[in-house]
Amino acid sequence: MKSSTTKLRLALAQINPTVGDLAGNAALVKSAALDAQKAGAHIAIFPEMVLTGYPVEDLALRPSFQLGSKAAIAQLAKELETEIASIVGYLDQVDGQPQNMVAVISGGEIKARYAKCHLPNYGVFDEYRNFKAGSETLVVRIHGVDVGIAICEDLWIDGGITAQLAARNPGLVLVPNGSPFERNKDDVRLALVTKRAREAKAPLAYVNMTGGQDDLVFDGDSIVVDHTGAVIARAPQFEDGVMVVDVDVEAGTSKPDVVISEAPVTIEKTLIPGIAHRLGDEEEIWNAIVVGLRDYVRKNGFNSVLVGLSGGIDSALVTALAIDALGSDRVHAVAMPSKYSSEHSIADAKDLADRTSIGFRVVEIQPMVDAFRNEVELTGLAEENLQARVRGTTLMGISNQEGHLVLATGNKSELACGYSTLYGDAVGGYAPIKDIYKVDVWALARWRNAVAIEAGETPPIPVRSIEKEPSAELRPDQKDSDSLPEYEILDEVLRNYVDEDHGHNELIAMGFDPALVKRVIAMVDKAEYKRRQYPPGPKISKRAFGKDRRLPMTSHWREL
Repeated sequence: MKSSTTKLRLALAQINPTVGDLAGNAALVKSAALDAQKAGAHIAIFPEMVLTGYPVEDLALRPSFQLGSKAAIAQLAKELETEIASIVGYLDQVDGQPQNMVAVISGGEIKARYAKCHLPNYGVFDEYRNFKAGSETLVVRIHGVDVGIAICEDLWIDGGITAQLAARNPGLVLVPNGSPFERNKDDVRLALVTKRAREAKAPLAYVNMTGGQDDLVFDGDSIVVDHTGAVIARAPQFEDGVMVVDVDVEAGTSKPDVVISEAPVTIEKTLIPGIAHRLGDEEEIWNAIVVGLRDYVRKNGFNSVLVGLSGGIDSALVTALAIDALGSDRVHAVAMPSKYSSEHSIADAKDLADRTSIGFRVVEIQPMVDAFRNEVELTGLAEENLQARVRGTTLMGISNQEGHLVLATGNKSELACGYSTLYGDAVGGYAPIKDIYKVDVWALARWRNAVAIEAGETPPIPVRSIEKEPSAELRPDQKDSDSLPEYEILDEVLRNYVDEDHGHNELIAMGFDPALVKRVIAMVDKAEYKRRQYPPGPKISKRAFGKDRRLPMTSHWREL
C-alpha cells in the first residue's frame, strides 16, 4: 500500500476514574465513547488503566481483581459496538502475571492488546512491584492509517520502546497516560511529546486522566502535536471532557500487526482545534489542591469537612480551599482558644466564617487542659503539646459525632522541621497543604483574595491572618521564629535539601550559612517519624513527603 495523506478525527477522553470501581469506570468510558461517536470521531483514546483506576498499587496482585478487570474489559468491548476504535487501559493477567495493558476495541470486539514495556520505579511509582513488563511494540491499521501505541512511561525512556516504534514508521502515535501533577510538569510533558513526535515523524496524541487518588492529583493536560512537534490541540488542566481534533496523517506507512480497517475516511468539515489557556503558578497549585481534596472527600464517602480554625494563615488557607472544593455549606470550623490565645485570633477566625458563611463554633479548651494538668503534672513543652492534643481530641470527637472529615492544616515547612504535635495539630484524615511551603501559603492566600476582588466578591481570607506574625500560641508571646529560622530563608534551604536532595556541603557551597544548614538538616532528619504518621495530602512539588521521599525512621546516618 502506497503512503498517502489523509485525516483522522481523534477524541481524547480526559476523564476521572475511581480505583476499583470497574462498573462506574466502564460507564464513564461508554459515555465518553458515545460523545466521541456523536462528534464523528474515528478513534477514542482513554487514559492509562482507566477501567480499573490508577494507580491500583497492590490491588494489581490480587487474582480476584485481575480477573474482575479482564471480565470488565470483555464486557465493555461487547457494549462498545460502534465502529469507532477505542483505546482503553485496563489490568490484564497473562500467565498468572498482572500487566498494565490497553485494549484496542472495535465493532464489539477486542482486536489487539498492548502491554506497557517500561515500568517506572521511582518517586511515587512502584510498578516493578505490581506489573510484568511487556516487550513488544504494537501497530494497528485503522482506516488505512498505521497507528502505534505506547503507555505513559514508555514515552519517557530514550532509546526504549518508542524508539523501536518509531523505527516501524507509524502514521500516528497514541499514548494513554496516568501522569500525576507536579509543579511545572506541564512544560516538561510538552517538551517530551514534541520530542517523541519528531522522532517518530508522525503526529502524537497524548491523553491523561483527571481527578484525585489518595495523595496524587491528575491534571489532564492532554496534548496533540503534528509530526514536527507543533501543538495542534491542548486540553485544559483539571477539567473533565472529551477533546475532539482532526489530524493530518500518512496512511499505509508501515506493516501493521493487526488490520482493523483499510477504508479511508472523509471529513466534510474540519474542526478548528483549541489550545487551552495555560494556568499561572498559583492558579495551577490552587486547582490541584482543590481537585485532590474534592475527590478524596467524594470518593471516600464523606459529605463534609471540619477545620480547626485558629485565625492564623494555615487554617485560613485550608478553609478557603475546602470552600472552593466543596461549597461553604459542607465546610465546618471550630475555634479552640486557650488562655494563651490572643483576642485577634478568635476575631480573625470569626471574620473568615462571616465572610464565607461556613458553619462555625467556639469550644473553650482551657477547662479540658486544666483537668489533664490536675491529674498529670505537665510543664514546658509537655504543657504546650497538651493544648495541641486537647484540640486534636476535640476535632476528632466532633468528627466521630457528626461525620465530618477532619482536615489537618500543617504546611511543608512545619512538617519538614517537625514543628507539629503528634496526636495534636497533626490529627486529621487529609492534609491539603502538606506539600506547600510557608512562603507559598502566603502567596496562595494573596492570590485567592485577589481573584475574589477581581470578581467583585468578598475576599475569603482576612488580611490580618495573612499579615500577622505566625504563632502556635501555646505559651505567652510565642512566635514561630522562636523555634524556626525566618521562613523566607528556611524554605530556600528546605527546597534544596528536601526537593533537590542537595547535601550539607552542597548547601554551604550554594552560599547558605553553615550554622543554619546544620540546624535545618538536623531538624528535618529527626522528624521522619512524625511525617510517617501525618495524613495524606496532594503531591504538588518534585519531592513530596510520603511515597515520593522515603527515608528510614531509625537511622544513624548523618549528613554532617
